[in-house]
Amino acid sequence: MRSANKKTFFGNFSFEVGNEVYAPAEDTFFFAENLRVKKGSRVVDMGTGSGILGILAAEQAETVLAVDINPFAMQCVKQNAAANNVSCNMSFLRGDLFNSLATSVNFDLILFNAPYLPSDRDDYKSWLGFAWAGGTTGREVIDRFISQAPQHLAEKGEILLVQSNLANFQETKEKFRSLGMKADTVATLNLPFFETLFLLKVTFKS
Repeated sequence: MRSANKKTFFGNFSFEVGNEVYAPAEDTFFFAENLRVKKGSRVVDMGTGSGILGILAAEQAETVLAVDINPFAMQCVKQNAAANNVSCNMSFLRGDLFNSLATSVNFDLILFNAPYLPSDRDDYKSWLGFAWAGGTTGREVIDRFISQAPQHLAEKGEILLVQSNLANFQETKEKFRSLGMKADTVATLNLPFFETLFLLKVTFKS
């Protein structure tokens, strides 16, 4: 018998999360607390999961596209968007990072709470594993994101990316900078067992 959906709250918003969907945790709330969205912006919430970041962004954004490889996450975010009355300016796409988007599609704000935990191939045997498993070094998905995201960023847009020191955060900054981008740490969160989360803001150099 399957257990009931989990219920999560953030501010005035509520979210139901199924068993096959990543439940909001410290990294999610850290990101949410530091999320700033300009009114009228075009936003993509990459790896949306339960949809918490995209739904929060939808209060100010003109449009929010929620993307996830997990079909159960797609069901979950649609239900949560409707329950929080933001479906009217959200759209939903099942896909692997930007692979399902034309290169001409760009955004003012790209959000990504990246899978960053070092893992082995067995961790991808469940849909839930895709939400946190980052390959042997924890960088498998992060590096693919770095290679794709800049071509989908508007000229004055921003990328907000959360990851852990467990996946070599400095390498992320260096790789963005090698692409001619400015990468700044805007917030940090210390967790137990010597883990630190970083929120990185990335823009094109002016």
